[in-house]
Amino acid sequence: MEELAGVVAIPVTPFDADGAVDRDALVRVLRRVVDGGVRVVTPNGNTGEFYALTPDEARLAVEVTVDAVGGEAAVVVGVGGAVPVAVDAARHAQRSGAVAVMVHQPVHPYVSADGWVEYHRAIAAAVPDLGVLLYVRSPRIGGAEIARLRALAPNVVGVKYAVPDPVRFGVVAGEAGPGPVWIAGLAESSAPGYFALGATGFTSGLVNVHPGLSLRLLDALRAGDGDAVRAVWRSIEPFERLRAAGESEHNVSVVKEALAQLGVCGRDVRPPSSTVDAATRERIGRLLADWGLA
Repeated sequence: MEELAGVVAIPVTPFDADGAVDRDALVRVLRRVVDGGVRVVTPNGNTGEFYALTPDEARLAVEVTVDAVGGEAAVVVGVGGAVPVAVDAARHAQRSGAVAVMVHQPVHPYVSADGWVEYHRAIAAAVPDLGVLLYVRSPRIGGAEIARLRALAPNVVGVKYAVPDPVRFGVVAGEAGPGPVWIAGLAESSAPGYFALGATGFTSGLVNVHPGLSLRLLDALRAGDGDAVRAVWRSIEPFERLRAAGESEHNVSVVKEALAQLGVCGRDVRPPSSTVDAATRERIGRLLADWGLA
């Protein structure tokens, strides 16, 4: 739980020229993140194109991650889908050496409050010795549901809150009561508002590219240094704006483009995502130069 109260990296999943998962490039990405000082890594998150991976590829990503950095960082594995599928993935994560799983927001079109609680309870009950992190993207899920779930599943240790409404977050966190670690799930651009209302960590795709910048923001937030927060935030915001444009259509593509320009991995993404256009590539190149990385 202490490790979750910081920067939670969501690494990309690189692909090779044949479209398969590029193991060597994935190791380079992971080493870049962990050597940069980040101590929590989440393979199979949304920035890792979780929904575009096969189950075998998702397991491979877990195994490569644990082998590459498991001795230096806490590995929190993204799982989801139907309950049996998520349970199998969670058990594989445990066998592989992960310390926790992050359960993706259910994508079923018909989600009830009771069903949401039962979905997460069933997954948590299957791996009682693993920590479980909730991924909340729906404003319909409130503090009452989270509190009820935690009473049923004591290994639910944290919440990645990704509803773009810090006021709603403050209400939900208050209703849920003390206990879970609250993680701002919309990355660096929204972290200051969520930290003001109780978050103690944030997820990041930027750390694939510039882990030092993310850690500078964390340090400023922890210190309550408003001037430093604003300065780092302004440096990060143009990159995150590119990722968020068009309802985040290029959320992953922008990160992979930056990594491609740095020679870390390829820029290819899988449908329904697509690579960025030439103008966006130029803008990313200028940002890398501004950061002193190019």
